[in-house]
Amino acid sequence: MTVPKGKLIIIGGAVDMNTNLGAQEEILKPDHLKFFEQGILKRIITESARQSASKVEVITTASQIPELVGEEYTEAFNYLLANPIGVMDIRTREDASNPEYLERIRKCDVVMFSGGDQLRLSSIFGGTEFLQIMKNRYEHEHFVIAGTSAGAAAASTNMIYRGQSSKALIKGEVQITAGLGFIDSVIIDTHFVQRGRIGRLLYAVASNPGMLGIGLGEDAGLLITEGTMMEAIGSGLTILVNGRKMAETNIYDVEMGSPVSIKNMRVSVMSIFDKYDLAQSQLLIKKATKAEEGVVVTAPGS
Repeated sequence: MTVPKGKLIIIGGAVDMNTNLGAQEEILKPDHLKFFEQGILKRIITESARQSASKVEVITTASQIPELVGEEYTEAFNYLLANPIGVMDIRTREDASNPEYLERIRKCDVVMFSGGDQLRLSSIFGGTEFLQIMKNRYEHEHFVIAGTSAGAAAASTNMIYRGQSSKALIKGEVQITAGLGFIDSVIIDTHFVQRGRIGRLLYAVASNPGMLGIGLGEDAGLLITEGTMMEAIGSGLTILVNGRKMAETNIYDVEMGSPVSIKNMRVSVMSIFDKYDLAQSQLLIKKATKAEEGVVVTAPGS
């Protein structure tokens, strides 16, 4: 297995962009996009090999308001002294094969996927030269791929694309499809704490206990290096659901539409500076230094 030279940063989102809504639900345009995750955005820049000299490309494909999202990200990254900033408004598979975009993805240092609908990301980029260039660069170069909300959910090989939180533990409610494939053996959900999505992740992991479930809260992120070492960043919480020692489930026996039972699923919580080793399935909780004792990290708006 190739150890990636690049870095992957997945973020739970801080803005209600109505990610993962059902087809019948209304898409609302926010009055203003607030970058609560500025600390994480700064980390994206500092993890890049060229830091503030990095060429950043923002991909707004997942969003239904790409112009506004592109403007806000440009302002945020410029505020962090990162420039030049490019915005790729790729709306179709034909756009993804545009030679200009292919050249830009070959030359940039950082790619940032915005929030929105992750099914748009998988259906537009799946199997394209654009995605293959990204994967090759991530594997062989010091290349940073970041994604928030839908951009994070789509980062794994398998992704949740639909499922109401209140009905998540009903067989057939949670729907999973192929993601962009930057990381294997995990499945990611976002806005996790705020939208009560624990049921979705429990169901996803119960159906495939070999995957680690990652539930990213708002203003919570993971910096993933060498494809296996995950460091918690941001002020929010990340919930891990590990099914490898799950004792029993009836998910394969019950009929569609019936409730699911799960016995002995392991759940862990990560906060800032904690690390998780995917290869060893081991959580390393950061011990506070003398300088850090008494320092309280507060979430935005608290």
